[in-house]
Formats: sequence, C-alpha cells, structure tokens
Amino acid sequence: MNKAELIDVIAGSTGLPKSKIDEVLGATISSIIKAVTKGDTVQLVGFGTFGSGKRAARAGRNPRTGEAIKIAASRTVKFTAGKAFKDSVNKRK
Repeated sequence: MNKAELIDVIAGSTGLPKSKIDEVLGATISSIIKAVTKGDTVQLVGFGTFGSGKRAARAGRNPRTGEAIKIAASRTVKFTAGKAFKDSVNKRK
C-alpha cells in the first residue's frame, strides 16, 4: 500500500475529503520526522514507537572489488511495533 492508497482507505472509512486527509497525514509524518531528528521518541500506543539509534563506525568490503573500506558512524531510525500491532499481525487475541 502506498500513500495514495492509504489516503483512499482512510477517506472511505471516515467520509472526510482526500485533500484534508493528505494534509493531516503529511503533517503527522512531518512531525514524527522532526521529533526523531531531534533525538526524541514518538510513541503511538497500540501501534509502535519511532526513535533513533547510533550505528558505530566499522570496517566493510566493497562487494564489487573486495577492497576493504571504512564505514563512518551514523544515526539510524528505529521502529518498534507495539504489542497490539504484533498480536494483530500474528492473529492473536
């Protein structure tokens, strides 16, 4: 499912116009990105938690040449699914 399909599903279940749903969804995603970029976590109970993590510098290999390369340290985005979400995916009640 892509963003347009998600907007269609939400519009069908709420009766709200697609333009408003697009605005709200865009603002929601933007707010999550800003919070995680600042180092905060965003917890949506029943859905999951968005956060950031640190990835240490490490040695790697160029898959094409086999040459050893250094991979710089970086920050990464983490998502941990909530219990209700996991249970729904695993069809538990």
